[in-house]
Amino acid sequence: MTAYAVPDLGKKHVSAITVDDVLRVLTPIWLEKTETAKRLRGRIEKVLSWATVSGHRTEANPAIWQGNLSELLPQPSKVAKTVHQPALAISDMSRWWKALANRDGMTAEALRFLVLTAARSGEIRGMTWDEVEFETHPPATTATSATWNIPASRMKNGRIHRVPLSSAAIELLQRLPRLNSTDLVFFAPKGGQLSDMSISAVMRRLNEADINDGCSGFLDPQSKRPAVPHGFRSTFRQWTAEKGYERDMAEIALAHFIGSDVERAYQRSDMFDRRRALMQDWAKFILIH
Repeated sequence: MTAYAVPDLGKKHVSAITVDDVLRVLTPIWLEKTETAKRLRGRIEKVLSWATVSGHRTEANPAIWQGNLSELLPQPSKVAKTVHQPALAISDMSRWWKALANRDGMTAEALRFLVLTAARSGEIRGMTWDEVEFETHPPATTATSATWNIPASRMKNGRIHRVPLSSAAIELLQRLPRLNSTDLVFFAPKGGQLSDMSISAVMRRLNEADINDGCSGFLDPQSKRPAVPHGFRSTFRQWTAEKGYERDMAEIALAHFIGSDVERAYQRSDMFDRRRALMQDWAKFILIH
């Protein structure tokens, strides 16, 4: 919205925005950045829908797709092929983890936690200490189990997601410093939220260092592109499949919707206890493999 819509539409009153205005924003990126343009259209539609129900405009929503922009722009599926995020090969996990172990700093720790939890970058970067429930059992003085409760507002599917933390993930959290000025678990040098680019930069430097050492780099085995942080979710999913874990449990661990609306209505369990064992096995594979 900030990059593409506001420069053109920002100064116009919502009641004055027309189909031509929306097209002027979308057309330049519809073919080149189709996924971005598709999301942008949806967000413009939501803003104008709010404006209508709030009494700020009376005309039909000019950003609606069906029967409107669908007649003026090509279908997204016909102009954009799905490009999967480059994922690290399972066979490279041990070598990559050892390379990451040589990296210090909060961003490297965030990347480690991202891999251990198979979470998305935004979920990690916005994580706060009050989202973590540490549990201790006497006579232990440190947490023996913990749960990370990600609020719906930060989840792609808009639903609260519980992540059972492995012992390795708990140890990582327990060694992190805390700032009085922020409740963020992983914070930037000035106390704010880490950027997605900073985490990606660690991945990029690891790949470059591996190549400089005479190795092949950390590449996706299919596309041969350098692996990126989000790709670890695919690596995790492939690992679960190869180890014979149930599909539904693996998909729930990734916070994906499973089955139809009817199936989800009957499947209320998030398999939490079983997922705790799954995440412990995943951590063991990463650290020992």
